[in-house]
Amino acid sequence: MKGKKVEDMTVNGEISLSELVTQYGSAGGFTAKKVSIARDILNNMFHHGCTNFLSFPACIISTGTRGIIKEAVKQELFDVIITTCGTLDHDLARIWEDYFHGSFRADDSTLYKEGVNRLGNIFIPNSSYGEVLENHMQPLLDEIVEEEGAKFSTKEIIWEFGKRLEDKDSILYWAAKNEIPIFVPGITDGAFGTQLWMYWQRNKDFHIDLMKDQQDLADIVFPAEESGALMIGGGISKHHTIWWNQFRGGLDHAVYITTAVEYDGSLSGARLREAISWGKIRDMANRVTVEGDATVLLPMVLAEFL
Repeated sequence: MKGKKVEDMTVNGEISLSELVTQYGSAGGFTAKKVSIARDILNNMFHHGCTNFLSFPACIISTGTRGIIKEAVKQELFDVIITTCGTLDHDLARIWEDYFHGSFRADDSTLYKEGVNRLGNIFIPNSSYGEVLENHMQPLLDEIVEEEGAKFSTKEIIWEFGKRLEDKDSILYWAAKNEIPIFVPGITDGAFGTQLWMYWQRNKDFHIDLMKDQQDLADIVFPAEESGALMIGGGISKHHTIWWNQFRGGLDHAVYITTAVEYDGSLSGARLREAISWGKIRDMANRVTVEGDATVLLPMVLAEFL
């Protein structure tokens, strides 16, 4: 049986990242071929009127990959973002303080004594995280509640923070400016959520309405003629994306980037084909699972569009 011929790649100092990914498509090389397929699926999503979802975990926002996500939001590539609470933590904290390069092999006991948190090979001092968030969030919450009332969905409270930021490197800034909803179903699972709870301690009228988020998602999903998703990592952000799309018969286009294994039955390890059995992805959907680190792969699959 004959198929498409495998070509050799040519790399030199003049080739662009987008051109390299194009070569991946003809080179037929393992994960490289999947990167090319992912780029082609995204191209179809962005240019054919899909309602496009982006889901990702917080950890990558502690790295320079935050800049790729920010630019995608700025360029309005996606209509909906679903993520975890830590995304809000890291995006806001890095406006006001710096994170630092570290090492996976660092002595964690020593770091704890020095007041430094380790996220992989990123070092985050306490002064750059919980402390700075408390110092800035509590006054902002006072301002938001005074101006807008005390009841918000996660989408609404995130937009209110974004509207009050001036840092154009912020994901929240561009989400608010472009009115792209960010939904955080696990809003209390992080420093941002803890600050909301702390604010509630002194203002019991303050309320986060998760049912409003559900209704807003329903109003997006049910009318969508086609839907697509770029999903990075697993957990609640991935599941919330595919869960909601099952109500319209599943995603029509899906790209999944993961480092997780399949054999333990985890959602993070589950390949997209498994979601077909649940009706979360259509049987005939354009789909690919790309195994690898999103901090390496995400710039490759999005370079052409940013």
